[in-house]
Amino acid sequence: MNPDLQQVLQRYWGYKTFRPLQHEAMDAILARRDSLVVLPTGGGKSLCFQAPALVRPGLGLVVSPLISLMKDQVDTLVGNGVPAACYNSALSADEKTAVSAGLREGRYRLLYVSPERLVGEGGDGFLARLSPANVTFIAVDEAHCISQWGHDFRPEYRQLGALRAQFPQVSLHGYTATATARVRRDIAAQLGLRDPLELVGSFDRPNLVYRVLPRTSLKRQLQEILGRHRGQAGIIYCTSRREVDALAAWLAETGVRARPYHAGLPDADRHRNQDAFLNEQADVVVATVAFGMGIDRSDVRFVVHAGAPQSLEHYQQESGRAGRDGLEAECVLLCSAADFVKWRVMLERNGEWSEARRQLLRDIERYAAGVGCRHAHLVGYFGERFTREDCGACDYCLGELETVDEPVVVARKILSCVARVGQRFGAAHVANVLCGSEAEAVLVRRHHELSTFGLLKDASVAEVRGYIEQLLAEGLLRQTDDEYPVLALTEDGVALLRDEGHRAGLALARQRRPPKGTKERGPRRSRVEAESWQDVDRELFDRLRALRLDLARARGVPPYVIFHDTTLREMARLKPGSLEALRAVYGVGARKAEDVGEAFLAAIRESAAG
Repeated sequence: MNPDLQQVLQRYWGYKTFRPLQHEAMDAILARRDSLVVLPTGGGKSLCFQAPALVRPGLGLVVSPLISLMKDQVDTLVGNGVPAACYNSALSADEKTAVSAGLREGRYRLLYVSPERLVGEGGDGFLARLSPANVTFIAVDEAHCISQWGHDFRPEYRQLGALRAQFPQVSLHGYTATATARVRRDIAAQLGLRDPLELVGSFDRPNLVYRVLPRTSLKRQLQEILGRHRGQAGIIYCTSRREVDALAAWLAETGVRARPYHAGLPDADRHRNQDAFLNEQADVVVATVAFGMGIDRSDVRFVVHAGAPQSLEHYQQESGRAGRDGLEAECVLLCSAADFVKWRVMLERNGEWSEARRQLLRDIERYAAGVGCRHAHLVGYFGERFTREDCGACDYCLGELETVDEPVVVARKILSCVARVGQRFGAAHVANVLCGSEAEAVLVRRHHELSTFGLLKDASVAEVRGYIEQLLAEGLLRQTDDEYPVLALTEDGVALLRDEGHRAGLALARQRRPPKGTKERGPRRSRVEAESWQDVDRELFDRLRALRLDLARARGVPPYVIFHDTTLREMARLKPGSLEALRAVYGVGARKAEDVGEAFLAAIRESAAG
């Protein structure tokens, strides 16, 4: 272990240990070796380039895609006592002059800039300002944006390929939270990395609880999820702007502090809503995927997808915005087969449909309909082997799902019903027939006289819809691309119906039914949640959160810039009585202890006094 790095980590951030691969990533910067680092959201990748800047002389240049992200990171660094600044179009002329003077005088160890400012047009001679600043390394954050194979490709990032020629003696480093092997190769090629050290962390986020539910009554389902997270921070992703506006308005009417966010809103409204969320003036953001990159709020306790995203890469990135502080968080995917049809139609209309896109959609569809551990499925997709038998943090491993006896028999009943209604009706109608519903649409077509009517009368319509989704993912059924999609049998489905395809590996699952005569219980707590609250004084934790909010508002910074929830829970567990004891708490650096330590110690003493 590099003693200088350890000292910096403890002094400025209050951390006593490194997270996986952090030390190796920092050593690459100190050794002037190019690197490509892939660490999941919450894995501490920013620290990989921030800490070495305080050990190695000179200036570390950080390329970041969003002004809001730069500002938050610089505020946090300055609060920790790190000499850092950003240079972007949001600064006033006087602020730009001040930063330029600081560069000339060598006052900064880290400078955050946008790709356009560094190598694009309108750089207003910025490179000339850097020449006396002794740039010793360049860190490209969100490096997947440079790859057209990445899920968030940004053309302006392509210009960063010019950095190698402009800074031939400076080491280059790419950082991202998610990248398949193909994307990693493309990043290295586009940045011109020379023999880079490639570090790929685990994609598993054991603190996240993954659940997948068929979308039935969206508002009721959201109320159940929000009921588990009253007053906590969350993000609800929707696939259309119209749905974002409608859900945000409905939530606000029900008393939830919710704000909308999408590209169709005026810039001022978008920034206002984002700032309200970051500053804890709003608890929930209802958003399209336009919201997310650069959201540094670490205490997001839930992320809900009100429809399936385009790919598992998107899902991993978006759901990964929950629980960045390492504490428990819930990720719920509410989806239906119609989502995948919508994506296909939209991509075809935009001329973006391809075999690669089709495969990405199939991958997320398989995840949504899969029967098995969600954590194992996700990390397996990214090429990682999952070694635990039971994650203890998904609907399957928590026992919220149960497998169906004789799944092939159930599948044949459903396939037969699709055939009996002439392959001319959608999933809702087929489920009604199988459940024995006497809905008008069933009776008027005399489908109550079919042999398949009521074959699954012991199941709910939602349960049967879930089976249909799983058969679609298994390739036994398909859905047409019409405005009102209908179900049809595939060749494999016909073979199974004729008893020509055995499908020994077929498995179907449903939400666990409560035993007869018992009330349905809510979801179980994950192991991580139970452990993270152990011995924590909840009343004191709430008091410390309120103090943090007051301090943050007085200083005009987001609350997480003061302390993360992880640190506050540790305080509420250990109840330190002195500054020395406070400095031993995870996440309390020397500067923070000196700056706000007495205020938190006073709150702890008041709590103890009753």
